[in-house]
Amino acid sequence: MRFALVLSEAGSGLKRNLSMVISVVLVTFISLTFVGTAILMQMQIGQMKTYWYDRAQVAVYMCTATDNTATCQGQDATAEQIAAVKAKLESPALAPFIEKFYFENHQQAYNDFKQQFKGNPVADYVTPELLNQTFWIKLKNQSQSDVIAQSLSGVAGVQGVTDQRSYLDQIFRILNAASLTAIAIAVVMLVAAALLIATTIRLSAFSRRRELGIMRLVGASNGFIQTPFVLEGVLAALIGSLLAVGAVFAIVQFFVLGYLAKNTLATSFVGLDNAWIVAPILIVVGVALAALASNVAIRRYLRV
Repeated sequence: MRFALVLSEAGSGLKRNLSMVISVVLVTFISLTFVGTAILMQMQIGQMKTYWYDRAQVAVYMCTATDNTATCQGQDATAEQIAAVKAKLESPALAPFIEKFYFENHQQAYNDFKQQFKGNPVADYVTPELLNQTFWIKLKNQSQSDVIAQSLSGVAGVQGVTDQRSYLDQIFRILNAASLTAIAIAVVMLVAAALLIATTIRLSAFSRRRELGIMRLVGASNGFIQTPFVLEGVLAALIGSLLAVGAVFAIVQFFVLGYLAKNTLATSFVGLDNAWIVAPILIVVGVALAALASNVAIRRYLRV
């Protein structure tokens, strides 16, 4: 009976402040959608790191006739120099670190370049001789790329040694910055949601100040008085949280899986299993935030 009375009071409060409740639902929905999106972005970045770092290779670029560095001196790498590099890669010193490697000559590099920049005017100005012949090396442990760099840097005919992970690091720094920006926006909006919830509860308490006075005169405890107001905030935030969960599932289903995964085949993407991980986080954050804001707001009001 007492619980039914508390629910009745909470429902009455929601009806009296319907416009404010709708505002709380919308702000909570938008802010938690940002939170969910930011979490998904972090998961996506983690998946992409695993996917691409596992596939990253070390490139040993051989000299071209246009390179005037000390190891090249304006001469294309000779067959002997290429053979010497291959022998080093197959030597007992380096072979234990290498899973596999292959050599790409000028023509093969040119064919790949033409395919990659198909339709781009820059492809018309590039000739095979301008592109490096390259040894592409897949290491057993990509973190050991320094071993290859130290062994082959400065060798005659080698223009340079590059770990592809250095390019990936730059991309992931940009993605992390975007993710942190989304988190910052979400935090600001969560603060706004908490303030709006607190304001809604205080207005609800003010509109029922006579009822509260009577309840206190008949001996109702502060806990009994506060509970309906806390439930108001929690119920409004719960609706917003569930809408945010629905938005996260929609983003994954229709945008990530329905569009990105079909049009970008070169990487892996987050799926519905990741959305199921995010869902309870959003609900807990929304409910906890509303409970805290409502509790603080009504306590301050009762002290007045």
